[in-house]
Amino acid sequence: MHLMCRRWLVSTLRARGGHFRGFNVSSSRNTVMTAWVIDKYGKNEVLRFTKNAPLPIVNYPNEVIVKVHAASLNPLDISMRGGYGAATMAMKRDPLNMNQSGSEFPLILGRDVSGEIMECGLDVKYFKPGDQVWAAIPPWKQGSLAEFVVLSANEVSHKPNSLSHAEASSVPYVACTAWSAIVNTGGLNKDNSAKKRVLILGGSGGVGTFAIQMVKAWGAHVTVTCSQNAERLVRDLGADDVVDYTAGPVEKKLQTLQEFDLILDNIGGDTEKWALDLLKPWNGAKYVTLVTPFLQNTDRLGLADGMMQTGVTVACKVLKHLRKGVHYRWGFFAPSGLALDDISEMVDAGKIRPVLEEVFSVAQVPEAFQKMEHGHARGKTVVTITEDLKE
Repeated sequence: MHLMCRRWLVSTLRARGGHFRGFNVSSSRNTVMTAWVIDKYGKNEVLRFTKNAPLPIVNYPNEVIVKVHAASLNPLDISMRGGYGAATMAMKRDPLNMNQSGSEFPLILGRDVSGEIMECGLDVKYFKPGDQVWAAIPPWKQGSLAEFVVLSANEVSHKPNSLSHAEASSVPYVACTAWSAIVNTGGLNKDNSAKKRVLILGGSGGVGTFAIQMVKAWGAHVTVTCSQNAERLVRDLGADDVVDYTAGPVEKKLQTLQEFDLILDNIGGDTEKWALDLLKPWNGAKYVTLVTPFLQNTDRLGLADGMMQTGVTVACKVLKHLRKGVHYRWGFFAPSGLALDDISEMVDAGKIRPVLEEVFSVAQVPEAFQKMEHGHARGKTVVTITEDLKE
């Protein structure tokens, strides 16, 4: 709540100081921009570089246009390139179903952005042109592998001063995903996490490496599963106990440890068959998985039947485990400028650092996608945009 009040206070002070902003539209600005797009779903060959992508415009008074300095890739970008979630995304873009199938093309991928505010809608008071910002872009919107992107102001936050744009672009999507799962769904926060026991299944990827640092900064005891060659990384980030999943059945080793207050599952598959037995029963403990069948169901069955199937599935699992005294939950990405405000403070305080694995130029986007497809990432894959386009 304090962050919302702070945003309101800044907005009020700016308005009283005569800094009311309308649309900062330049008549000399082009109507096209450079971007990487896809014109159909498929593998890497569908990626196309163009200098004629439509330039985004402010359509609503709460929107801002951001000049992209850097972007980063997530596994979701690989999945979306292949059409994952297309039915649900189409509904979000066109709830009245007025457009023809395929109207999302040319589609720009990329869920992370760090850049500079260029234009603001009439109702935007918390930001001004020139502000350095970062954001996680909802998957139904055009992405950040382009010169410019348009976002709602409540999805945007001021970038940490201590990070470069390349470093900052590696954080927002995994941060908002971890925040949504751990805080909104899991119920932990900076005030109640001290001495709580947290298990992160799959801790060396983007969400895992961020989650380790966040809950550790809040005073939790953190146990992580990963491969042996990632142990040093997760320990450097704050993991207290590390279990190597390549050295035999991981559940056997975890069963020898104390029970947990929260489990964050980045792996899915068979893990939920045994993971919930590791929770403290009848103590409010929660298992939150980020691997859900929701989008697969809607892609396969259509929106209505897919949502019905999803509801039945999650309800059955919730009731099944509630009888054992533990809580089963699904976690989802949720864009939030307010969460990023808090995270920005933690970054500048030295409590969270970005974990980058490799940085590519804008000309190397296909190579960046290929690297992502190989899996077993030890941090984020970043693409620099603005500086490369100047060259």
